[in-house]
Amino acid sequence: MSTSAGGKQEHLYKILVIGDLGTGKTSIIKRYVHQFFSPHYRATIGVDFALKVLNWDNNTTIRLQLWDIAGQERFGNMTRVYYKEAVGAFVVFDVTRLSTFEAVQMWKADLDSKVLLPNGKPIPAVLLANKCDLASEGFLGNVNQLDEYCRDKNFHAWFETSAKENIGIDEAARSLVAKILENDESIEHPQSDPDGFTLDSEPVKNSGRKCC
Repeated sequence: MSTSAGGKQEHLYKILVIGDLGTGKTSIIKRYVHQFFSPHYRATIGVDFALKVLNWDNNTTIRLQLWDIAGQERFGNMTRVYYKEAVGAFVVFDVTRLSTFEAVQMWKADLDSKVLLPNGKPIPAVLLANKCDLASEGFLGNVNQLDEYCRDKNFHAWFETSAKENIGIDEAARSLVAKILENDESIEHPQSDPDGFTLDSEPVKNSGRKCC
């Protein structure tokens, strides 16, 4: 949702934070929103919320509504309700547990099947390799392999993060918000169709058939 007042733009965006149980989703949100970390968090039940206000530039204020989805919710039917109207997502795994990385593909598939942008494309998702202050398991520290994985699974980007040490979280959020703004701009101001022409201010398509 976007509004304009006095020449200033205000945006409200819903962002999902998903991933397996114990990957540090709540800790990431607490660090990002409140600049706070505690090693003692209870597992999220269902869904939790947090609001982050960004002064993006002199003319733009962005409010991020962060939805902290419980790790076990992928196995339930409520995720479709939780995902509704989201425009971006963080998918989180724990670099110390390979099983949480193996679950990323299922979380991403679930996300893509349940929420789309108005233009029919998947919402942008950023992969977070969390707890990077600890020793990684298996190939999870291999940058080239993670780059290739993100291209293959259609992630916008990936970042190493640590809520404990405050590593990578602000950068990941800025990358996702920039992509969301880019999508907003392309949806609000679609490019003109070079194969059409205008009659009485209404675009008329050329009737010639073309291969997709």
